[in-house]
Amino acid sequence: MPPLRSRGTTSAPEADRYSRAVADEFDPQEMVARFRARAEAVSNRGLPPIEGPDRQRFIEQAQTDFMDYAMLGDAEASIEDGVLVFRVDLRPAGDGAPDEGAGAD
Repeated sequence: MPPLRSRGTTSAPEADRYSRAVADEFDPQEMVARFRARAEAVSNRGLPPIEGPDRQRFIEQAQTDFMDYAMLGDAEASIEDGVLVFRVDLRPAGDGAPDEGAGAD
């Protein structure tokens, strides 16, 4: 795992940050594609042979993993002023969200 650097007593999001330089060839869209593949892998993996509360926890974690990976897999990613930015449209279809295949009238 890449090293994290501490920034003293600042808030949690500021306290630990990725400290390695990002390569010039980093492609945020490739990262999005990896999240999309992870979402598909989570949705296709089987249940291990567990029972009772552990089974329910496993299912709930798989659902959370899928949601996280799928949202990032649907993101538009870019690097703006050295910051990786994910734009995820969370609006339901019909609430101003672009509709696939919709054209101008």
